[in-house]
Amino acid sequence: MSRLFPLAALALATAGLGLAGCSDNAEQGGDTTADQGATTLNVYSARKEDLIAPLLDRFTDETGIEVQLLTADAGALLSRLESEGRNTPADVLITVDAGNLQRAKEAGVFQAIESDSLADRIPSNLRDVDNQWFGLSQRARVIFTHKENVEEGAITSYADLADPKFKGKICIRSSDNVYNQSLVASMIAEHGEEWTEEWAKGLVENMARKPQGGDRDQIRAVAAGECDIAVANTYYYGAMQNGSDTDRDAADAVRLVWPNQGDRGAHVNVSGAGMVAASDKAQAVTQLLEFLTTNESQEWYAQVNNEFPVRPGVPAAETLAQWGEFKADELNLSTLGELNPAAVKLMDRAGWQ
Repeated sequence: MSRLFPLAALALATAGLGLAGCSDNAEQGGDTTADQGATTLNVYSARKEDLIAPLLDRFTDETGIEVQLLTADAGALLSRLESEGRNTPADVLITVDAGNLQRAKEAGVFQAIESDSLADRIPSNLRDVDNQWFGLSQRARVIFTHKENVEEGAITSYADLADPKFKGKICIRSSDNVYNQSLVASMIAEHGEEWTEEWAKGLVENMARKPQGGDRDQIRAVAAGECDIAVANTYYYGAMQNGSDTDRDAADAVRLVWPNQGDRGAHVNVSGAGMVAASDKAQAVTQLLEFLTTNESQEWYAQVNNEFPVRPGVPAAETLAQWGEFKADELNLSTLGELNPAAVKLMDRAGWQ
C-alpha cells in the first residue's frame, strides 16, 4: 500500500518558521536533555551549510551541546570517513539519497541507534532496517513535461519514458548520478532486471541529447525547447519556483507529473543521517537526530530545502502544497542501496552514459 501526502491546504505559517523566535513543543523537552558526557558533536554533512547550520545552532541553544560542522560532497565525505577509520573525529554523517546512506552502512561507517522516538516518528520504509541511518527529509523523483508541446495525460508513468513515441524528447542526467541510480534500483525492485534493462534501453533511445548537467538543467532544457520531457527531483523544481526570474520562467513552462499514481506511486528518496561507527557519543547523537525529527525542526528543514517532511502529519511548505496530493512508493529505501550495484551495471549495459 502507498501513502497519500496531504499537501492541499497545508501551507506553513511563515511567521512560525524563524528559528530565533521558535519554541519547541513539550515532547522535545524530553528528547533533548543535555548530555553531560559529550559537549561537542562533529558533523560531516553533504547538505550545504545554510541548509542545516541554523538547525544545529538551535540544537546547541536547546541542549548546550556544541556542534562542529564540516560540509563537502557526499562521495568525498564517505571517502574521508573510510580513510580516517577509527581515528575519525566525526560523530554524525548527514548525506543525500538512500544509495549513499546504504553505501556508508556497507562500508562500516555507521553504527546502530536505538531510539523509540525515531522509530515512532519516521516510517519504517524511510529508515534503515538495522537502525543505522534515518531519513530526515524526502523528495520525489518525478517527470516534467512542456506545457504546450506535451498534452496533459500523455505520460503517466516511468514506463512511459521508454515509449517510442517520445523518441528524441527526453532530457535526463547521467548514469553516474546517484538519484538516477536509485530510480533504476526502484524499477528493478518493482519489475525485475530483465524488464528494467529493456526499459532503460528504450529510455536511452528517447534521449534528446547526451546526458549532461544537473536536475535544474533538465527543466531549463525543456523550457528552452531542447526537449519536451525531463526527470528531476521535486526540491530542485521548488527551488526554481522560488529562485531567479529566469528559473521561475523555466519552472512555469513545465508541468509536474506525478508518475504511477494508479499503482506503485511516485519514487521517493531521502536525505538522512547516521551515527559514525567510531563515535562514543551515542546519547548526544541520538538527541541530535531526535531534535531533527521534532515537528518544529521538520517544518523548518522542509521549508528551507523545498522537501517533504519524513514525519507524518507535519505540513508541507506552501510551495509544495500547491502541487496537490500524490501517492508515494513505499518501497523500503534500504532496497535502493542494496540494488545499486545491479542498477549501475544495468545502466551501463543499456548505453546510459
